[in-house]
Amino acid sequence: MYKIDFNREECLGCGACTMCNNWEFSADGKVSPVQNEFEEPGCNIEASEICPAQVIKIINN
Repeated sequence: MYKIDFNREECLGCGACTMCNNWEFSADGKVSPVQNEFEEPGCNIEASEICPAQVIKIINN
């Protein structure tokens, strides 16, 4: 099982991570994950790598 560790306070709101369908913009202009835990990391790995603020970490439990 994989889990997202996301520091929303440090998020720049650039939206680079939204190339992965698990990330979407919130009303305040920042992004949030739709799902926090999943069997396979899929595109969330790419979202963590492309994030300019480096606030997305994928943890393998």
